[in-house]
Amino acid sequence: MDDRIILDEGDGYRPLFQIGATPLAEETVYDRLDDIGGVETLEAGGRRFLRVAPEALAALAQRAFHDISHLLRASHLRQMRSILDDPDATANDRFVALEMLKNAVIAAEGTFPMCQDTGTAIVVGKKGQQVLVDGGEDGPVDEAALSAGIQRTYTGTNLRYSQMAPISMFEEKNTRTNLPAQIDIAAVPGSAYEFLFVAKGGGSANKSFLFQETPRTLHPERLKAFLKEKIGSLGTAACPPYHLAIVIGGLSAELTMKTVKMASCRYLDGLPTSGDASARAFRDVALEEEVLAITRELGIGAQFGGRYFCHDVRVIRLPRHGASMPIGLGVSCSADRQARAKITADGVFLERLERDPARFLPETTVDIGAAVPIDLTRPMDEIRAILTQHGVGTPLLLNGPMIVARDLVHAALAERRAKGEPLPAYMRDHPIYYAGPAKTPDGFASGSFGPTTASRMDAYVPEFQTEGFSLVTLAKGNRSTGVVKSCAENGGFYLATIGGAAARVGRDMITHVEAIDFQDFGMEAVWRIEVKDFPAFIVTDDKGNDFFTLKRG
Repeated sequence: MDDRIILDEGDGYRPLFQIGATPLAEETVYDRLDDIGGVETLEAGGRRFLRVAPEALAALAQRAFHDISHLLRASHLRQMRSILDDPDATANDRFVALEMLKNAVIAAEGTFPMCQDTGTAIVVGKKGQQVLVDGGEDGPVDEAALSAGIQRTYTGTNLRYSQMAPISMFEEKNTRTNLPAQIDIAAVPGSAYEFLFVAKGGGSANKSFLFQETPRTLHPERLKAFLKEKIGSLGTAACPPYHLAIVIGGLSAELTMKTVKMASCRYLDGLPTSGDASARAFRDVALEEEVLAITRELGIGAQFGGRYFCHDVRVIRLPRHGASMPIGLGVSCSADRQARAKITADGVFLERLERDPARFLPETTVDIGAAVPIDLTRPMDEIRAILTQHGVGTPLLLNGPMIVARDLVHAALAERRAKGEPLPAYMRDHPIYYAGPAKTPDGFASGSFGPTTASRMDAYVPEFQTEGFSLVTLAKGNRSTGVVKSCAENGGFYLATIGGAAARVGRDMITHVEAIDFQDFGMEAVWRIEVKDFPAFIVTDDKGNDFFTLKRG
């Protein structure tokens, strides 16, 4: 009896994702990892199999997550450099791009990760059906081996642990390994094992959105109006310039959002550029250009005004159920951390990332105008008296002490306040920087130490400011109307600094770090830091003006 599945011609089966149908995808260059063994071929039943030792998977994952924490693709760096060469880019665009390139140079040395949020580890695998991994009788050995390699990287280098284990519905504890990782492995034909390794930080992950629309949205002008509104609301908390991905349609919400993630990694660049009756996925290249033009016109730019809100756009069209119209939106941020890999009969291979990002640096510096020096050793009233003389968008250079406090600390302080206990003086006397450091390398004052998303602390600011606390805050991204109103009523200011340059901040701008409260919170403790020539911009002032509201209005 023939057990093969035979489809009649009328059944119309075609793969949904026909990668390689067009030459749009940039060719991946791989380096063979000669120090990783454990790969051999064998014959059985007239077929050739690839046998892989679990340690080979662990070693590959360890190397991949180290590389993507420190290195970027040359194509991404080339796009960043193009901002500096564009005469239509604003001074703020060029300033951010230059800081990103400097950050890449520091991170490439292998000590400071490019971002303090070293991310959730994600592995997407395509395992050929003729690939055998030793063991596996007692559980998913592939996942266990990959997780072991990931744990080695996070525990053995200067990365950060970000995964929280739910102990109960409302109690959590850091796993201290950055595990668990998200590992998805699919069976495919052949005798090769292919991977995409991704480190996804919370800022960019939080800018993934699913919209359950109606088929009425499928109209050129209505769709563009919808996309303009949603893209404009992304803000800068995920550290632009972005690689923006949009998916129209989907057989389920899960498929739509998975496609968003893959598209943001440029993993689907080789899709065809037109659809057909087989319902294949395709890229709409014309709409990609139209949406990119929309992002240029928003005025948000590379964080502080300009045209480089996005490097590029991917628009993927998927089939859908007739009663559903899911639309997905997501980004890969300036910490564009991915690498492909493969294991074949020829060995273990990892995508070649750029190890010499300094070649993309310009020969000249970028002038954003005269930055206002702010001496943070002065009393808070004197600091605010200087800030009130300058409008939103004004560049600043900060020197002196700041207090670092973020989610857990704000929640704990709010509980203290609810019990009638006073807030600590450090929340009144210093600017409050929302951030959390990666591990400190030996011989340095700080590890990578960039800002986190300001809006997560928005609920606390009005109640704190009414009592004279948190009057000057510093982070990345936009703030709510409630914070803008509170600053106007209480004489407060919100300053933003560059998101995505954590290695440069940690190595070059922080001279001292010490934990002063809530030490049991780990990286979310209260830290007192000293900074020098730390760049920031006035985003919200004490008169009710807000940079992002003005740009969008």
